[in-house]
Amino acid sequence: MLIAFWIVSGLVALAFFAAGFMKLVRPKAALAASGMAWTEDFTEPTLKVIGAAEVLGAIGIVLPALTGIAPILSPIAASALALVMVGAIVVHVRRKENPTVNVVLLVLAATSAVLGFAALLG
Repeated sequence: MLIAFWIVSGLVALAFFAAGFMKLVRPKAALAASGMAWTEDFTEPTLKVIGAAEVLGAIGIVLPALTGIAPILSPIAASALALVMVGAIVVHVRRKENPTVNVVLLVLAATSAVLGFAALLG
């Protein structure tokens, strides 16, 4: 169970860290030009908050479990990222865009959360 947690959590953390970091460092216009048309519906500060949430969530999945300090935070962070993906799916559906990537990330984040809670319960 623990090995499955680390595999899934590593993939989730990598994906969310990359996506969040991109939202933090690139301006809104560059994000929109790169195919993220949904960014037109949000202000620049909101995009930065979304990016920060994704980066912190990615760190929150790995760091507590890795250090053994408050490891309960790892599945909680994964659960929070799953909720972020629920919001992303709503945005894409309202815009009549394909939410497949968000659904996959939602499933992976939820799986990471379940595996993390299961590993803690032993």
